Amino acid sequence: MSLIINNIALHFIKQSAETAEVSLNFGPEISEPSEKIINFVDTLHKVYNAKGSKAYGQFSPAEAETENKPFEHLLTDQLNGEVGFNEFGQQAAKQLTTEIAKYDIAETGYLILCNYEYMGGQFFIAAIIPLTEHFAVDGELNISAEQYLDTSKIQLAARIDLFEYKDNPESNRYISFIKGRAGRKVADFFLDFLGCSEGLNAKEQTQNLVQAVEDFVSVQQLDAEEKQNTRKELLNYCKEQKETSQDVSVKELGEIISKESDEQDFYSFVQDQAYDIEESFPHEQAVVNKVTKFSGYGAGISVSFERSHFGKEIVYNQANDSLTIYKVPPNLKDQLLKLLNEDSQH
Repeated sequence: MSLIINNIALHFIKQSAETAEVSLNFGPEISEPSEKIINFVDTLHKVYNAKGSKAYGQFSPAEAETENKPFEHLLTDQLNGEVGFNEFGQQAAKQLTTEIAKYDIAETGYLILCNYEYMGGQFFIAAIIPLTEHFAVDGELNISAEQYLDTSKIQLAARIDLFEYKDNPESNRYISFIKGRAGRKVADFFLDFLGCSEGLNAKEQTQNLVQAVEDFVSVQQLDAEEKQNTRKELLNYCKEQKETSQDVSVKELGEIISKESDEQDFYSFVQDQAYDIEESFPHEQAVVNKVTKFSGYGAGISVSFERSHFGKEIVYNQANDSLTIYKVPPNLKDQLLKLLNEDSQH
């Protein structure tokens, strides 16, 4: 396994929905992570990477007068060896409970703080892992219930690229965090706990990149099939970058989609047109997924089709707001014929 844990701490936080009292139980100091702990962090790492809706930012400037030491300073002290990881973890957990009490919300789960290395990178992750109840039945049909950490439901998490933070402290993207969930934003208390503010807008950057590709294929006067192939190359490249947790590089993409016959390569095109796009950035895959397909859902109707079919096999009539499908998919056709046969028998 390529994941190496340098330090890890686990603490339990619970706020009573009735009394709003926040309780904190410190976990034991972990000097040598077991194989189970390493596997757990590896799973957490993969789950976090797979989260599609993430934002990026940096530490906010510390206020002149604060009751507690800012999280950034706590982390810096620990990284510099001035404070042990166990003491750092307990201080951080105390400050998180203060934020939870301040916002008066019921939040229960295990706070994990971990410094780890993966594929040549060094990261620090802070996350609250929710609990899920699991039921089991023994041979005598006795039902028992146990609680377990459910990484699949993680919503409160942020990760710091420690190399980026140390080498480029002016960067606006060395912290990534999961965006808000239904009913509230993570920033309500978790980002306040970290002292983090949003910087790079990954969705906006991705939208600008997609628009640049669309403009590029139009300028090159490609036919419909060539345009669609270029969009697929963009889609495949972004998928590969997402799977390997790598940033999208405009230069790399240009090497893929530019052809010898093009009057100008994509990278030069982006530079000349002055698109608001970083040289490289973490992207929003959901935005890229739309470049080759159209889809929509509403009033019990779900439609999805490749962009290349528009205007040919699928035609939209704006005057009467209708969509005509000239080549019905075989499996859908079979269902429709079956339905028609059933109706004719009644």
